[in-house]
Amino acid sequence: MSNVIVAVLAYLIDKKFGEFTFIKHPIIVIGELISFFEKLLYKKSILRGLLLVLAVLSVVSFFVIVLQEFLNIAFPYFLNILITAFIASMFIAHKMLRDSIEGVLNAENKREAISMLVSRDTKELSESDIYKAAIETYAENLSDGVVAPLFYLLLFGLPGIVIYKTINTMDSMIGYKNERYEKFGKVAARLDDIANYIPSRLTALLIMSVAKQKNLFAFYKDGKKHDSPNAGHPITAMALALGVQLGGDTSYFGKIKKKATFGEGKKKISSKDVQKTLTLI
Repeated sequence: MSNVIVAVLAYLIDKKFGEFTFIKHPIIVIGELISFFEKLLYKKSILRGLLLVLAVLSVVSFFVIVLQEFLNIAFPYFLNILITAFIASMFIAHKMLRDSIEGVLNAENKREAISMLVSRDTKELSESDIYKAAIETYAENLSDGVVAPLFYLLLFGLPGIVIYKTINTMDSMIGYKNERYEKFGKVAARLDDIANYIPSRLTALLIMSVAKQKNLFAFYKDGKKHDSPNAGHPITAMALALGVQLGGDTSYFGKIKKKATFGEGKKKISSKDVQKTLTLI
């Protein structure tokens, strides 16, 4: 029950206040820790990448478990709940995600605004393509930025959400399929896939439920076509909820990448579809 109260409070704190600028964000600290061990251990080796994952998770786990025990001992129940919820809220990114998507809608230069959120080439994007990218980004990040952190917070308390976001951060820093990280980042990438397996599908189910779709599992047919074992499911669910088609061939670094399509609706996407996305969630 304590985890439920903490999760609700953490979500409400994030929804109201978002990022706190008066303190150093813990994700930045975790990122610095990952960079430290990368400099220490880097080699084009899966084993070295595994050592980094073990080292980072060991350090983070130690400190967050000690912190949780300290809060349990040092503060009465209600104050402990409030402090834990405050800390946990910094690992949830719903307000920041919503504000980013609203920023694309309201920006004078929408291509520049969307370029801050996606890795695809944006200079030649049409307005419809920009809105499509915004919806895809929102759907995918709704899973690893909101649902997954809350999922692990509910299950395992503060250590759960912190360790999950550590795994997620390692993937975002070294989990790439390129010359430098193909081997070194493989363990981090696979661990992130495992950690997001249930939350991504849960996110898709939540979207389908809120949108009152008759077949709650209809997202799976297209969702499994995505390169990622997880990202396609919330994206497809959002496409079905809005009645649009997402995905499709996309340009990255000057080269067209063949990508699956998700959903069966209209291809031309408008600002109203993005607004509906934000209203739906």
